[in-house]
Amino acid sequence: MTASTAPRALSSRLPWTHPLFWFAAISLAHVAMRLLASPALKWDEAEQILWTQELALGYGPQPPLYTWLQWAMNQVFGPSVLALSLLKHGLLALTYSLMYLAGRELLDERGAFWASASMVLMPALGWYSVRDQTHTILVTAMACGAWWLLLRIVRRPRPLDFALLGLVCGFGMLAKYSFALVAGAMLLAALSVPEARRALLSRGWWWAPLVGLLVVLPHVAWLLSHLTEATSGTISKMNIQPENGLVKGLLRLLEGVVPSTLLLWALFALWAFRSAWWQRPLAPVSPPMHRVFVRYLGLVLLALAGMVVFAGVSNFKGRWILPLLCMAPLAAFSARPELQHHPRARRYTIAVATMAVILLVAAGIRPWFSGLRGEVDELNHPAIELADALRAAGYDGTSPIVASDHMLAGMLRVRFPDALVDACAPGEDEIPTCVADHLRRSEQRGQGLLLISRTDYVPSSWWDQAQARIAPRALQSIHLPFHMVRAGTPQAHYEYIWSPRGTQP
Repeated sequence: MTASTAPRALSSRLPWTHPLFWFAAISLAHVAMRLLASPALKWDEAEQILWTQELALGYGPQPPLYTWLQWAMNQVFGPSVLALSLLKHGLLALTYSLMYLAGRELLDERGAFWASASMVLMPALGWYSVRDQTHTILVTAMACGAWWLLLRIVRRPRPLDFALLGLVCGFGMLAKYSFALVAGAMLLAALSVPEARRALLSRGWWWAPLVGLLVVLPHVAWLLSHLTEATSGTISKMNIQPENGLVKGLLRLLEGVVPSTLLLWALFALWAFRSAWWQRPLAPVSPPMHRVFVRYLGLVLLALAGMVVFAGVSNFKGRWILPLLCMAPLAAFSARPELQHHPRARRYTIAVATMAVILLVAAGIRPWFSGLRGEVDELNHPAIELADALRAAGYDGTSPIVASDHMLAGMLRVRFPDALVDACAPGEDEIPTCVADHLRRSEQRGQGLLLISRTDYVPSSWWDQAQARIAPRALQSIHLPFHMVRAGTPQAHYEYIWSPRGTQP
C-alpha cells in the first residue's frame, strides 16, 4: 500500500457519533429485546446452558471456545437468558466492530461503516444469528478479525500483529472447524500477490503459526481421541451423496451463496448506487488487496465446488457460507472507493440502518408472530409457570433432571440452576441407558430424580424407552397455556415422574 491509502485516524467527534458506539448500542438493544421476549430458550441457547455445566476440551461436534466463554459469563450472571444474550450480542458487536476496523485500513469512516453494517443484510448474520445461533457468530467474528490483521500486516508488518493474527486464527479454529477454509484461502490468496507475500514473510512472521499452534494444541489432542464424535454430526448435515448428488449439491451451493448470503445486500447496493457500480470505474483503493480479495473469493468458491464434485456434498447452509463471504462488502466497496462520495451515499446508509432497526423489532415480536400464526415456538413455552408447577408438585430444586430434549432441559436448568440437568435424546436406542445411568448416579448421591417431557416435541416412544430399564411408574401431567398465542391454541402439555430421595423407580 502507498501512503495515500493509509487509514485515517478515528474522528475526534463525540462518542455517540462514531459507528462503534452504534454497534454497541444496537447490541444492547437486542439484549433488552431478548429479555422482554421470553424466559424460555431456543435450541442453541439451551444447548449452551447444558454444556456449560462442565468445562471440557470439546463438546461433541463443536469446538469448545464458545462454551468456555458462555461458562465464564454464567459465573457472573448465572445460567440465564441474560448471560446467553450478553455473550451472543457482545460477539455480534465485536463482529461488526472488527470488520469496521478492517474497513478503516482501506476506506474512510463512511466506507468502513458500509463494509461492516452491510453484513446485517446477510440473513445468516443479520437475522438467524439473532434468532438462534452461537458458534457461527464467534467464527464470523474471528474471520473479520483475521481480515483486519491481514490488512494491517500488508500495510505495515509488525511482530505484534503477527502474534495477534495467530491468536485470532487459533480462536477461529476453536470456534468452528470451518475456519480452516477461511484461513487457508486467505493465506494462499495473500501469498499469491507479491506485495502481500513480502509483508507476510517479513520479520516476525513466525509469531503467527507459533501462537496459533499453542492456542489449538490442547483441543487437537482431544480431537485425535474423539474424531468420530467431532465429525459425524457435521458429515451427516452435509448430506453426502457421491452417486447422484452433483446437481443437487451445486444448486444448494448456489442457494447458500446467493439468496442465503449475498442477494439481499446486492439488491440494496444496486438500488442505492445503480449503474455507478460499473460506470467510469476508478482504481481500487489498494490494488494488491483487491487482487487478494478476488483470489480469495475464487479459492473459496473452488473449494466449495470441489466438495460437491469430489466429496459428494449436497447440502450447504447459509450459516456455513457466512464466515467465508462476510468480507464481500469490504471487497466491493474497496474496489469502488468513489461510492463513498456518491450523491446517493446517504441513502444507502439510511437503508442499512433502517434494516437493522427492523430486524431489532422483529427479534422482539417473534414469539407473538409465531403464536398468532398458530405455530408454537420454543419461546412460547411457559418456563416460569412450569417451574412453579414442579415445585408445587414436590420437586426439591436440586435433584437431577432428565428431559426428553435439549430445549426443555436447558429451560429447566435456567429455573433450577442448582440441579444437574441433562437431555436423554441422542437416539432412541440410547435413551434407556441414559436414564438408567442418571438414576444410578442420583441414588449414589442420595438424591431424587425428575423425568420430564413435552408433548409438542417428544417422540411417541420416549417414555417407553425411558422406563425400559427402571421400575415403571405412572406419569403425572401439567397443562399450562402457552404465552403469546392466539385464542384456542392447545395448552402446553408436560408429562413427568418425580421420585423424591429414597423412592426412585
